[in-house]
Amino acid sequence: MNLHEFQGKEILASYGVRVQRGLVANNAEEAVEKAKQLTEETGTSWYVIKAQIHAGGRGKGGGVKLAKNLDEVKEIAGKIIGMDLITPQTPPEGKRVNRVLVAEDVYYPGESETSEFYMSVLLDRAKGRNMIMYSTEGGMDIEEVAEKTPHLIFKEEIDPAVGLQGFQARRIAFNLGLSGNAFKEMVKFVDALYRAYIGSDSSMFEINPVLKTSDDKILAVDAKVTLDDNALYRQKTYAEYRDITEERPIEVEAKEAGLNYVDLDGTVGCMVNGAGLAMATMDLIKYAGFEPANFLDVGGTADAKRVETAFRIILKDPNVKAILINIFGGIVRCDRVAQGVVDAYKNMGDDIKVPIIVRLQGTNAELAKELIDKSGMPILSAVAFQEAADQVKVALS
Repeated sequence: MNLHEFQGKEILASYGVRVQRGLVANNAEEAVEKAKQLTEETGTSWYVIKAQIHAGGRGKGGGVKLAKNLDEVKEIAGKIIGMDLITPQTPPEGKRVNRVLVAEDVYYPGESETSEFYMSVLLDRAKGRNMIMYSTEGGMDIEEVAEKTPHLIFKEEIDPAVGLQGFQARRIAFNLGLSGNAFKEMVKFVDALYRAYIGSDSSMFEINPVLKTSDDKILAVDAKVTLDDNALYRQKTYAEYRDITEERPIEVEAKEAGLNYVDLDGTVGCMVNGAGLAMATMDLIKYAGFEPANFLDVGGTADAKRVETAFRIILKDPNVKAILINIFGGIVRCDRVAQGVVDAYKNMGDDIKVPIIVRLQGTNAELAKELIDKSGMPILSAVAFQEAADQVKVALS
């Protein structure tokens, strides 16, 4: 589950991470009031107005602006709120901005130059360990840094048996070229950041940039946070941070129906049981020369009601030209799934205007094929993987 910047900063601050302070506003007038409040609390006289959407690269799309007085706060907030912000990480049509974060200016003059760093905490799946990735090249896309200057990216692996060690935090501060009070501040920052990552059951914390201020403080200017959905049952406070307006409506509907659904850009809808089979099915579609329109996992049950719900969700995508149902009957019997498909097809009537290809393998697979073939409905059945791919080609030819 993705969080907004202000929500990520709330988590960070609760673990002792110093953050760029800010207040959320839902309209231009409220932004002015929040700016006044921020001045009282922090003393700032300039303000950074930040669009709050679930995507990076907001500055490139015009979603992050500096306001030097209250009039500019009102003007900038009024332009950002309600805009469809397009960044490299949004859909082509962009994302609608419903709120902004009015943040303090932390790039104030002082005894030393400010410096920006990149830092993230995430799971290295290949090694089964958490990892802190960091770079002196803060404020830039980490992909660009990795491509052009890979030697400037450092990684610190964390042994899960002992957690982050003091020498590791010190090594990070050293590799970032810090000394004196800034060095000590960075060590504290890294320790608190890692505790926030573990304590919130996150799958990623990305801070870009981490700022060394002109008076040698270390703070998070941004916060891109993804929580592990599987741990939300024990993170009830954070579960309430979910913003469904940032999610595709079709994916929200699928989640409410208990279906695992991800919207994609292709023309062949997929209905499967099991994430591994779903990935293999998408590969199958691509090998057949087409693109999958979605990832949809119906789980361990596939009765008529559940199949019908899945049908209706898939068919909401106007790009879908065919639907491939690929079910492995282990826990669930294939003949039960086949009956569910037939019943759902009957219930939906003319709502289904695209070819349906059904591949059922496992318990009672032959009986399931017979049920579909004798149903009298225009449903193409298959048993082998390649046969299913061939049926997709036939249906879309």
